[in-house]
Amino acid sequence: AGIYYNVKAYTFDMDRLQEVPERTLVYDRKGELLGHLSGHGENRLRVDSSEVSENFINALLAREDSRFFSHKGVDYRGVGRAMIANLKSGGMDQGASTLTMQLARNAFEMREKSINRKLMEVALAQRIERNHEKSEILTFYMNRIYFGAGLYGIERASQGFFMKPASDLTLGEGAMLAGIIRGPSLLNPFRSLESAKDTRDEVLARMIAEGTITKAEAEAAKVESIALRPPDQRLATGSYILQTVFDLLETRLADPEDIKLGGFRVYTTIDSDLQAGAEKALDGHLTKIENRSGFPHPKKSAHKKGQATRYVQGAVVSLDNASGAIRAIVGGRDYGDSSYNRAYMSKRQAGSTFKPLVYAVAIDRGGLLPGNYVSDDAIRIDTGGGPVWSPKNSDGTFTGLQPAAIGLIKSRNTMSIRVGQIAGLDNVRSLASALKFGELPNSPVIYLGAFETNPLTMTSAYSSLPTGGVNYTPFLIRKIERSNGEVFDEHEINGVDIFPESVSYVTNDIMAKVMDEGTGRGARSAGYQAPAYGKTGTTNDYKDAWFVGYTDKITTGVWVGLDQPKTIMNRGYGSTLALPIWTEVMKEAETCEFKAEAIAPPDGTQNVVLCRECGLLQGRKTRNPYQMPLPPALKPRESCRGHGFSTFTNRNNNQQPGAVPIPGF
Repeated sequence: AGIYYNVKAYTFDMDRLQEVPERTLVYDRKGELLGHLSGHGENRLRVDSSEVSENFINALLAREDSRFFSHKGVDYRGVGRAMIANLKSGGMDQGASTLTMQLARNAFEMREKSINRKLMEVALAQRIERNHEKSEILTFYMNRIYFGAGLYGIERASQGFFMKPASDLTLGEGAMLAGIIRGPSLLNPFRSLESAKDTRDEVLARMIAEGTITKAEAEAAKVESIALRPPDQRLATGSYILQTVFDLLETRLADPEDIKLGGFRVYTTIDSDLQAGAEKALDGHLTKIENRSGFPHPKKSAHKKGQATRYVQGAVVSLDNASGAIRAIVGGRDYGDSSYNRAYMSKRQAGSTFKPLVYAVAIDRGGLLPGNYVSDDAIRIDTGGGPVWSPKNSDGTFTGLQPAAIGLIKSRNTMSIRVGQIAGLDNVRSLASALKFGELPNSPVIYLGAFETNPLTMTSAYSSLPTGGVNYTPFLIRKIERSNGEVFDEHEINGVDIFPESVSYVTNDIMAKVMDEGTGRGARSAGYQAPAYGKTGTTNDYKDAWFVGYTDKITTGVWVGLDQPKTIMNRGYGSTLALPIWTEVMKEAETCEFKAEAIAPPDGTQNVVLCRECGLLQGRKTRNPYQMPLPPALKPRESCRGHGFSTFTNRNNNQQPGAVPIPGF
């Protein structure tokens, strides 16, 4: 029988001894640990036995294998004693396994309780001892062992429980960790500190019996202060960031073995301070909204774990304009209540947040400038065989001819539709495709955002404006390394030209006025005074509330609504529900190395006097001139010759631009 098991032992791959799965760890942009991925390897850090405190090693040997350095893999006296006891009891209650036998069992996943398995362990342990030094065997064992609380290996256990490397473990800490090995789920100090102390004392008693320590040293170890890692600092396994990283890795790691073994180091673009500020702002403001008298929906505080979230939800995305790096992403108010990431999974009506992009196309393709007159009168549009579309403004009024910028500053629907007509339906749809909105309806309803998108896409689209018209693909993972430091994957920044710089600048000029005079002015009254640009969005029946805005450094989008679309509250405008969240996030950005400065004008920008009615340079007969800073590329080549009741809108409607290919579209 001995020959059979010894021969069979040679069929096992000894490389398995070193192949311990390591948890994939996730870091923020500064290299600070965010957490580890559940399902990617195991939560461990490999170290050599020489890097582990003698306090733990001595405690481990006293507890598990006191003759480790004298036997050759098998303690025959212990095995014989255990086998006799098991035969008498008719079971397999006693094992007498050495560390080497335990290593063999765990490395080769031998789980059955039988004489056959025990004999196989003996043969494997002997082979391991013939091929490896004792220090190597200790290294393999200590890196593989489970300590409870999701912690594998002595280094991760020491850091996880006591916030120190394994080399610094005290006698009391080493004895406690050695003691919990036999019952890690029940005995670990996070689960029960009293149970962990009891097993520590048992190990200390064994160490006295083995002559490793004195009684005085044991008594001193028992009264050591125990500094456990605080609950709020224990490694996260579940969050919107970690779940997003997990999803992204699933598409990049083609080999299932990579997922099983884990061990990757994932460096994200997240700014932890901004992320924390965004999470706090979202939940804090919506909690205040819930506590208003007459709020019609359940409060988050009344939510029962395991049920679908019926309370008002939200999402926040912050992007670095210069690269597309995601600096913060919040997919909801509480990951523990709902792991559904609304920042990029949820598609909701865009509403008025789309209007600035329509204006940008009209400036680029239709020659529109902010001071040109556009009618705010009632409008009726034949949508092609269906009922005539006659949208109204949110306040129910119509104000006649107004400078085009007013339509965006005050979010006037009828003006925005006419601006869309100047831009051209096909041109607007081409823009949407270039910005990854997907296929939009072939209808002028898109000028008012009557289509669905997600906060990440909308925020990315806005980030094209402060960059001079360049859209950078959003990304969360900056670099992936294997545990040995080898770079597995690294992101390459990818930018696409969407608008000319001149068009972005003029659009930004209007968006700045939205903040100072229009629907975004609540940010100013809340104390946010940095140069900024943005737009609210509110959909029909107040089902979705948005605010998306930017500085020269950061673009942040906020969405608020219920998972099953319904009216959030009466008069639940974006300025009420989303803007205050945005304001707090951007205040935090000012302290996180993203201090805002005014967006510089293109070279050659000069003040120019124009005609509001026709959009040309001021002439001798111009009746309604206005002045604005204008980049050279947008300066008209002709002067106004005077006109009757002709307006810019009428002039362009008679010369509707076709759907020509747009660079970058």
